[in-house]
Parts: sequence; structure tokens; C-alpha cells
Amino acid sequence: MGESLIEFRGTIADHPDFDAGSDAEALYDAMKGFGSDKEAILDLITSRSNAERQEIRAAYKSQFGKDLIDDLKYELTGKFERLIVVLMRPPAYHDAKEIKDAIKGAGTDEKCLIEILASRTNEQIHNLVAAYKDAYGRDLEEDVIGDTSGHFKKMLVVLLQGTREEDDVVSEDLVEQDAQDLYDAGEAQWGTDEAKFIMLLGNRSVIHLQLVFDEYQKIAEKSIEDSIKSELSGDFERLMLAVVQCIRSKPMFFAKRLYKSMKGLGTADNTLIRIMVSRSEIDMLDIRECFRLRYEKSLYNMIQDDTSGDYKPFLRFFPEAAQIAYKMWEISAMTKVQLRGTVRPYQNFDPASDAQALRKAMKGFGYITLIYTVVFHQDLMADLKSELSKNLQRLILGLMMTPAEFEAKMMKKAMEGAGTDEHALIEILVTRSNQEIQEMCSAYQNAYKKSLEDAIASDTSGHFKRILISLAQGAREEDPADMARALEDAQELADACNADSGDLEDKFMSILCTRSFPHLRRVFQEFVRCSNKDIEQIIKKEMSGDVKNAMFAIVRSVKNQPSYFADRLYKAMKGLGTDDRALIRIMVSRSEIDLFNIRKEFKETHDASLHEFIQGDTSGDYRKTLLILCGGED
Repeated sequence: MGESLIEFRGTIADHPDFDAGSDAEALYDAMKGFGSDKEAILDLITSRSNAERQEIRAAYKSQFGKDLIDDLKYELTGKFERLIVVLMRPPAYHDAKEIKDAIKGAGTDEKCLIEILASRTNEQIHNLVAAYKDAYGRDLEEDVIGDTSGHFKKMLVVLLQGTREEDDVVSEDLVEQDAQDLYDAGEAQWGTDEAKFIMLLGNRSVIHLQLVFDEYQKIAEKSIEDSIKSELSGDFERLMLAVVQCIRSKPMFFAKRLYKSMKGLGTADNTLIRIMVSRSEIDMLDIRECFRLRYEKSLYNMIQDDTSGDYKPFLRFFPEAAQIAYKMWEISAMTKVQLRGTVRPYQNFDPASDAQALRKAMKGFGYITLIYTVVFHQDLMADLKSELSKNLQRLILGLMMTPAEFEAKMMKKAMEGAGTDEHALIEILVTRSNQEIQEMCSAYQNAYKKSLEDAIASDTSGHFKRILISLAQGAREEDPADMARALEDAQELADACNADSGDLEDKFMSILCTRSFPHLRRVFQEFVRCSNKDIEQIIKKEMSGDVKNAMFAIVRSVKNQPSYFADRLYKAMKGLGTDDRALIRIMVSRSEIDLFNIRKEFKETHDASLHEFIQGDTSGDYRKTLLILCGGED
């Protein structure tokens, strides 16, 4: 798996005025006396490439007769020591130590083995094997065989050979055959021919396998990843998925590993350090780009916000990254997503028999003919109310209403009582089409004898009120992107950020609340060029409260609306208690539009399926109905 030699995509390069002798002396001075100058050590080591660090280490020994790594270990402590020592090791020797630590003792760190062996090039594997032998006097393959078993062991041994075909080897006549062989080895038969998966995924070139995966999708009508999940299990499944992910995109593979190392309770220190250091001279720029694209948050900010002061040294790996944000918006603008719901029209639909079935299902429910059900719809709703418990009742009634009636009711609920559910108002008005908003306004007027605009005006205030009223007009432009106008809009937004007039919110509202989503994607992309900042950064820094939340929701929806809804569902169920209104609102309103896409985004972002979250967070018939709407386990 060869790394691209076309363009440097790391964040640490050779220093232009490198002098190993003077650097060695500077490090010596930083460590002598009482205490150490950590900042000086960090500045110097993180601004030199690994090859230069090896020269510094040799010069240090020559000038002072001591081993630099030993001195660093003596002077430093904790995670800072670990990071600096890892930076000082040659890459192959660091990989060797990581694998040695992964297989020593009672348990095995299979995730570490998988990450390293699935992602390294042939040359890196050969260097790793040699470094392991040199450092520990042992054969790496023998140690791996002794510590693992089954098909997992066999695939690791194949990867340890470092004999994957190079990227200039693409056997076009074999692409279709390999795809068919993979299909025949799994989906097409009872049981799985694991040896075929191992042979093909362990030896074919990256480019060849990318073509094979495309062809496999056509044959199997599902991705190779989905087939691996259904055909394989345990560590072998995890290893093969890692190989496939690295074939598709190593930066995305590492972005996911970094996210998992920091989310939840505590931080997986070794994983964070290993990836940040090992990829710093290879593809860290691309990893950062993939991280922001996948998780709607920069890797820089996640390290800054979600880890302790011990991890601030990692921020040295981040020079200016405006080009990443620019590329991200370009990808968003060019990506075409086919939206899919989870509820579709029933093939043999018969309203009369369905009405009869409902009659039988409810005690004391009078006879319903088709005509009676249509004409006296509210009677059916009243009977449902009397038969069902609170959350199940809300869910079933929501499903029985027309979309416009349901949206109107949700808007009403968000504004009634002592408090206002601003997040619900934002979610509904930001994500609905013009037609959906106009139909909702009509339904609101019919049901509550008051215009939705008046209700919003009396329940909110300031810039937030103006944003909501603007969105409630249902008059967003629907044209494709106009590049010349996008440049003008972007410049206006950038100028508003730099002005002292205080009209930032007004300018953002006039553009973000009125332009079409395709046009806004280009505006946000050009905004990066105009301001050298991402639009999300500006909103987070310069705005606050409900205005910030509304503007941020627009940006998130423009970029990837299913991802926005996935995040809303996650927040509805995480922590203590469940926001059932939000859960019901999204599950009902998106079930026939894009709930399938939302499910996929949920799984990708949170490493657990929406089905699993609902299963663990709800109960009874309420849970059963939600799971039916969910439509699958992913």
C-alpha cells in the first residue's frame, strides 16, 4: 500500500536551517539545572523531521557522551515524556515497540496489531520486522503466531510478509473475477471461504482492490464492508474491515481511530500518540480533513476541548488549515446523496381492512367503515388517545397525522407553557422545504386559529425571532449555485466579520436564511478563501445563544442534513433521561424521507447503531414501534 509521492501531506517537514550540533546543545541546555524547559524541548523536537531527530540524537551522544532518549526520560514525566520519547524513535522502532507491548503479558491489544499491520506499506512492514529483530532479538512473525489464533492469525501473517502488489499493478481482466470470487466465497454460499478473503485482500494492490470493491457492489448489491460484517466475526472481522478501510482511505481510517481514542470517558493515550506521531510526516493534513468532514469538528478543537492540558503538545501538529476547510466544502458541494426513508407505501394497501383491524385491536372501539374513517378522522384519533400510553400515544398520533398537521403540532408544543423549546423550533424551520413550511403554516392556522408567524413573534425576541420569522416564510431560493454571486455573498460575510458596525447577525441572516442550500455550499467554500477561516469557526466565536444555534444548524444542514439529524437523535438519547419529543419528532417526520441515511450517519459518527440506542433507551410497545420505524439494525 504505497503512500503518494506526488504531494507532501504531513504537518512536519525537514527544518530549512537544520544544524544537528546546535540542536543537541540547545536540548542539553534545556535539561540542565533544576527542572527542564519543556517549551524549548517541545518547540525544537516538533519542528524537526524524524530523520533530523536521529541526527540530533547522534550529535548529542558525540558531544555529551550520553543517550538523548535516556536523558529525556529522566527529565520528563507522564504523557509529555511519552510523546517526546516516541517522537525521538525511528518510525520502524516505534512500531516494533508498540507491537511488542501489544502482545506481551496476559492479554493482547488486538486493536493495536490491527491498526499497524493493516495500514503500513510493504517497505514499512519490512523495516518493522527488521527493527523488531534488532531491538528484541526475536522473530516478529513467530511472536504473532504464538499470541493469536485462527483466521485472524493467518491474515496477520499474510500482512507481515509485506508482499502486497504495488499500485502500478492493476489486472483489469481480474477485477471482475476477484469481485465474483469474493461474492462466491461469502454471500453466495452457506458458510464462508475465509481463505479467499485472506488471499485477495492481503495481496492485491490498493488501486486494484478499489476497483474490485466497486464491482463487488454491483454484483452483491451491498458493500464489501456490509458483507464482511455479516460473514465474518470477532477480531478477524475487525481486521478485514480495517484492511478495507485502509484500501478505501487511510486518512479516514485514522480519523475514525483518533475519534474513538478521545470520545467517551478517558482518552486512549497510546492510540492518540501513536497516530499523531506516525502520520505527522505522511498524511496528517488529510486525516484532519477527514476528521472534520466526518465529525463536524476539527481534530484541533477536539484535542483542545476534550482532553486535559497534558495533550496541548499535540496542537503543535496543526499549522494553518484553511485549505482543509475549503476542500471540505468543495466535497460537500459535489457530493450527490440519494435520500431514502425507512417507511414506504404498502404493496397491498386496503384502508377498509386496516380500519377493521384497528377496530379489533382496540377495546370498545365502534365499527369503522372506510368512509367513516376518512370523514371522522378525529374520532379515530380520540380512540387511539384513550387506548395508548403517553409516549406511544404521541408516536402513534404523530404517524396518523398528515406531515403538515404533525409539524404544526410540534411547533405548537415547542412554544406552549412556561418555557420554549428553541432547539425544536430551529430544527423544524431550518430543515423543511418551502412547500413543507407553507403547508405547515396553513395547518397551524387551521388548527389553532392563529398564524405561525404571530405565535413565533409573541414567544421569541431579538435576532432569534427575526431568523425564525424569515425561515417561516417558506421563501428560500431554490436555484442552483451561482458562482459569481457566491463570491459576492462570501465577501459580504467576510466583510461583516471584520467590521465594527455590529451588523454581523443581520448580514448572516440575510444570506443564510434566504439562499438555496446548493448556493450556500459554494458561499461557505468561498468564505474560506475570503477570510482564511471556516464559517463554523466564525459562528462559534462571534455569536451566542439561540442565534448561534440557529446559524450553526443552517450550516450543518447545508453541509450534510442526515448527519445533522443523526446528531440531534444522539443528543436526544445520551446522558440521563430521554428527550422523547425530539426522538418522536425526528423518527416520524423523517421516516419517509431520509431516515435510512440518518441511520448510516449515526452509525458512522457514534460507533453504535440507532437501533442499539433506541433499544437501550426506551421500552415496551413504544420501543417496538420506534424500532419498526428505524427499519434495521445496521
